[in-house]
Amino acid sequence: MNIRIYQGNEMTPEDGDANIVIDVIRAFTVAHHAFLGGVKEIWLADSIETAFRIKNKYPHVLLTGERNGLPIPGFDLGHSPAAIAKQPLAGKTLVQTSTNGVKAVFRALHAKEVYVTGFSNAKTTAKWIRRKWKDKDNARINMIASHPTGEDDLACALYMESILTGSGTIKPESVIKEIVNASVAKKFLDPGQPAFNPADLEYCIKERDCEFVMKMDPTGEFPTIVRVEDE
Repeated sequence: MNIRIYQGNEMTPEDGDANIVIDVIRAFTVAHHAFLGGVKEIWLADSIETAFRIKNKYPHVLLTGERNGLPIPGFDLGHSPAAIAKQPLAGKTLVQTSTNGVKAVFRALHAKEVYVTGFSNAKTTAKWIRRKWKDKDNARINMIASHPTGEDDLACALYMESILTGSGTIKPESVIKEIVNASVAKKFLDPGQPAFNPADLEYCIKERDCEFVMKMDPTGEFPTIVRVEDE
């Protein structure tokens, strides 16, 4: 298995069998908890304007996202996994846009398969891909740590790499420490920045035992995250 790690939301990975886009704080932790809450699917929007156009065309959808970590005026939901986990979302369709993770996905859609994850679903995702590709000679797996400088996404990528290779050298506890101490996490612990909920970090560092991965379906009108049951 040929694994390469990229960092940043403007990186276009080389052609691969599978691309994995990582956004721990918070886009794909939000997505994971939305699916845990019963969301049907998540459409991705490459801009705020696109998200509003989708809402105008399909009024039933719920807009969720952030810019620079802050809620977007006019959106139905912010980007807090702690808040998303408490929403009645069963059967709903979300439209998601974000500063890093979603932006990175649009540059990664050319692989045979594309997955998204935060730390909460990283182990399940890595094990899924290892089972699927480990016996294919020279399978290329690209991991994109979407925040350009975020220690959290990079630590998660290295953790997943250790699972994919079977080395198991990186333990969850060390990844959790990196996430909590990441520069991008500091604002969640700053009382002077009340827009950032410290409870979100608890969701970002807690692995959840579940039986599904979040996979991109590029065949519809919009790139769509779907829930695929683990094998």
